[in-house]
Amino acid sequence: MEDRRLIRLKPNLERRALVYEFSRAFFREQGFLEVETPVRLPEIAPELYIAPFQSEGWFLSTSPELHMKRLLAAGYERLFQVSRCFRKGERGRWHNPEFTMLEWYRAGADYRQMVRDTEQLVAAIVRRLKLPAVIFYQGQEIDLTPPWPVVTVRDAFLNAAGWDPIADPDPLRFDTDLVTKVIPGFAPDRPTVLLDYPAPMASLSRLKLGEPQVAERAEVFIGGLELANAYSELADAREQERRFRTEIEQMEKEQGRQMSLPRRFLEAITHLPECGGIALGMDRLVMLFCNADSIEDVMPFTVDTA
Repeated sequence: MEDRRLIRLKPNLERRALVYEFSRAFFREQGFLEVETPVRLPEIAPELYIAPFQSEGWFLSTSPELHMKRLLAAGYERLFQVSRCFRKGERGRWHNPEFTMLEWYRAGADYRQMVRDTEQLVAAIVRRLKLPAVIFYQGQEIDLTPPWPVVTVRDAFLNAAGWDPIADPDPLRFDTDLVTKVIPGFAPDRPTVLLDYPAPMASLSRLKLGEPQVAERAEVFIGGLELANAYSELADAREQERRFRTEIEQMEKEQGRQMSLPRRFLEAITHLPECGGIALGMDRLVMLFCNADSIEDVMPFTVDTA
């Protein structure tokens, strides 16, 4: 039974390997340095809605972000990494507790530049796979030609859900309405970039100048898949510590979970330049290019089959 499943997956796994190869080639051609950071960490960013796996008092990486920013703070300007990440409780059609993240960072950039990078990366993969700009995904034709349509969180939620999450932040209602009302309202034949998130929903992002209720965060959606998450990175160590402490207090109060501050990261970002960063789910990107309905169709072994 398992042999048949693995044989069926072979074309998708071959395409997965090409997507990885072409992604690396894209960043090398753009002058980025590929780096590797630890998978087992003494400290991670305290985030209320991300539950880490513990490993003998340390943690398995939920994201390479903190270490990559420490490299930026040391003077590196363009970095990318294809990394294994681990998050508890994430299992479903688009989720597996162990997954692959592509993250990259640019000094002197902001969240809009990171979205442009994503457009160019996807276009480069399309060309190298010799696909047309209009691909077929789950019964829908999608035109991947840049630039992609952009909508603010405020406008998207006012139009689809009838409320403004910038003026009245409500994370639980936000997540529910995003999935049930906002994403289904996006044009199915084009990617959508959703930007300018409520400030409380972007703990590592810079706030918008003149609009302290808005964080410079953007997400990319294609074919219903939440594909990438971009930030203008916060470089204020004091403000970052304040936000982390708020997250830690909420975790202790709401979940009984205790976390410590990532001190080495906080010390390093006093030297962090103005920069942009983005995290892209590689498994979902492969799903898109394989016309796959589930993450199980692009991974040889999930938590259920390992």
